[in-house]
Amino acid sequence: MFKKILVANRGEIACRVMRTAKAMGIKTVAVYSDADARAPHVLMADESVRLGPAPAAESYLKAELILLAAKETGADCIHPGYGFLSERESFALACAEAGIAFVGPPPNAIAAMGDKIESKKLAKAAGVNVVPGYLGEIDSTDHAVEIAGGIGYPVMMKASAGGGGKGMRLAYSEQDVREGFEATKREGLASFGDDRVFIEKFIESPRHIEIQLIGDQHGNIIYLNERECSIQRRHQKVVEEAPSPFVTPKMRKAMGEQAVALAQAVGYYSAGTVELIVSGADTTGEGFYFLEMNTRLQVEHPVTEEITGLDLVELMIRVAAGEPLGFTQDEVKLNGWSIENRVYAEDPYRGFLPSIGRLVRYNPPHQSPSRSRGGLGEGMSAYADVSYADMPSPNPSRDAGGEPRIRVDDGVREGGEVSMFYDPMIAKLITWAPTRNGAIAAQIAALDAFELEGPGNNIDFLSAIMQHPRFQSGALTTGFIAEEYPDGFHGAPADAPLLKTLAAVAAFAATAEADRARRTDGQLGRRLRPPSDWVVTIAAHDHAVTVSTDGIAVDGDDLDLSLEYTPGDRMVTVEGAEDLTVRIARTRSGFKLTARGASHVVRVLPARAAPYARHMIEKVAPDLSKFLICPMPGLLVRLDVGAGDTVEAGQPLAVVEAMKMENILRAEKTGTVKSVSAQAGDSLAVDQVILELE
Repeated sequence: MFKKILVANRGEIACRVMRTAKAMGIKTVAVYSDADARAPHVLMADESVRLGPAPAAESYLKAELILLAAKETGADCIHPGYGFLSERESFALACAEAGIAFVGPPPNAIAAMGDKIESKKLAKAAGVNVVPGYLGEIDSTDHAVEIAGGIGYPVMMKASAGGGGKGMRLAYSEQDVREGFEATKREGLASFGDDRVFIEKFIESPRHIEIQLIGDQHGNIIYLNERECSIQRRHQKVVEEAPSPFVTPKMRKAMGEQAVALAQAVGYYSAGTVELIVSGADTTGEGFYFLEMNTRLQVEHPVTEEITGLDLVELMIRVAAGEPLGFTQDEVKLNGWSIENRVYAEDPYRGFLPSIGRLVRYNPPHQSPSRSRGGLGEGMSAYADVSYADMPSPNPSRDAGGEPRIRVDDGVREGGEVSMFYDPMIAKLITWAPTRNGAIAAQIAALDAFELEGPGNNIDFLSAIMQHPRFQSGALTTGFIAEEYPDGFHGAPADAPLLKTLAAVAAFAATAEADRARRTDGQLGRRLRPPSDWVVTIAAHDHAVTVSTDGIAVDGDDLDLSLEYTPGDRMVTVEGAEDLTVRIARTRSGFKLTARGASHVVRVLPARAAPYARHMIEKVAPDLSKFLICPMPGLLVRLDVGAGDTVEAGQPLAVVEAMKMENILRAEKTGTVKSVSAQAGDSLAVDQVILELE
C-alpha cells in the first residue's frame, strides 16, 4: 500500500481525500496557491507545497509543478480529486514515467472519454444509446447554424472538452446559435484549452441520470446504482440524489450494463461516471442516451456512498495499488435514500450572481456522529496495514429503520475567503434517511440550521427546492429551476401557520430585548415592565401578538410553542406541532428572521406605538435604470457599444466573466450611451458603473 499521497486539488475534495487517506494510515501532501496558503486542506495535510499565484492556470493546472511537488516530498501516489488534472492523459503518463502512481483511470481511457466527440463515437460502437447530433468539426458560426437546422431545434452546443456546466449553450433558434456559438468556443478555450464545439439534439423534458462505476486492474467493473442530477441551473448541478425516483430496477440494470460495456471497451479502471440524458416522457424506461463519461470522482459521490456503504476514495486508492475489488455486482446494495445540496457562493435574490468575500460566520448544522472516515458507515473501517483481503465490501451501517443522518463535506472555515479564482461551491450538505421523504425533511431542517454570513449564498433557494411540491413528487427535469422560477427567486412562500410562528418568535425576542433594557442600571425613575402587547408586521401584514407568562397568542389564537431566546442569540429553536429552527438578526425596528427558505424583515412595535408608524415617510430608492452596473465582481471581457451609440432594450452591451462563466449584460431600455466608465480588460467590482444612458 502507498505510504504518502499528494492531493492535486483544493477545497472540500482535498479534505475529503485526506480524511480517507489518514484513516488508511497514509501520509498526506497538500498543494496550494497563494490564495489558499492558510486553507483547511493545507492545515489538514502532513506536508504542503506552494505552487504559485492564485489563478488556477498558474498553480493548480500546472502539471509540472504538481509532479515536482510529489518528487520533493517523496509522495508515491497522486490523487487528482475532482480532476483539475485528471482529464489530461499526459499527466497520468507523466506520473508513470516518474514512478508515481496515479489514483485514477489509465491514460488511454482518459483520452478516449475526455473528448466528448470521440467518446460518443466509442459509445455508439460499444452498443450504448447516443443522442442524435453532429460529431464532426464545425468550421464557423454559419456552419453551426446549418448543422443546427439540420438536426432540428432545440439543440445543445457543447465544448468538446467541457464539463461542470461550462462551455454549454441551449439554442431554440438561429439567433441563439449565432449569439452563443462563439461564446461556447471561448469558454471551452478559457476553461479547458480546447475551442472545439459539437452540437446535438436537446431532449425535451429531460432528466439527468448517471451511473457510478468502479473497476479494478484485473478486469472487474461494477456499477454502483444511479444518481439523479436533474436539478440544475445553467447546466451546473445543484441537487443530487440516490437512487432516482424515476428509475425502475429493470431500467437500472439496462443503464448499468451499458455503462459497464462502455468502460470495458476502453479498458477502464478506478472510479468513473457515465452520464445519461433520459426522456422523462418515456415510461418504457428505454429512452436514455449517453452524454459523456467523467473519468474521475464526481462532486456528488457522497450520495452513492451513503446508499451503498462504500468509500469511493478508499476504493480508488486500493485499485491504484493493484488490489482487486472484493465484491461482485450482486453484492452491491441499495439502502435508503440520500440527497446532496450544493451550497454555493451566489445570490439567488440577484439572479444567482456569483458572490465572493470573507466568511464572516460559518457554522454548518451539527453532523451525525461519524462512525468512520468521511461520516460513512461501518463497512469502511480503517486499515493501517492492508492486503488484498482488506478491500472493503458493501456493508451499509444503516438498515431500513435507521435514523436520518446529516453529513457536511467542506473545505472552508469561518474567517476564510471565497475567492473569485475558483469554483463558488462552499460546502455539500448530505442527508440520509430510510425514505426519500425522510431525506428531504432532514435537508429542510439542516438548511434552517446552516449559518453562513458574508458572501451571498443559496441556502434559502435550496430549502425552497426541497419544499417544492413538484420536487417532492419526483417530477423532475433539467428545466425544473427555469420552469418553476421564471422570474427569478424571491424566497420560498410562507403559509399562514409559519407566519404566525415567526410573529410569535419576533414578539418573544422583542420582549426579551425590552426586559434586558429595563434592567440597565442608572435609569431615571422606577424600572418599567416590558411591553406584553406587540404589533408584528410581516410582508405588510400586521399581527397582534401577546406575550405573557401563560404563553403566546397571535391574532387571538393561543399557540402551543416552546422557545428560548437570550439577546444576542443567532438562532431560536421552536418546539411545537412542527419543530422549527429560525435564524435571527437584530434590525433597527425589529428582526430579520430566516426559516424555511426565505428571509423576513419583521417590524416589531409595542401595540401602543404601532398606530403612529403609518405617519413615517418611506425612503424612495434612487432610479438606477440609466446605468449599466456590473452585477458581480469579474473581468470585463467585451464592451459592445461606445459613447453616442443608440441601443435598444434587450441589446447586448457588455460581457463580464466571473467564476469562469461569461455573462451577457443587456440594455434594460432604449436610449443613447452618454458615457463609458470602463473598458475591456478591466477588473470590475460589484455595482461598479460600466456606462450611462441618456
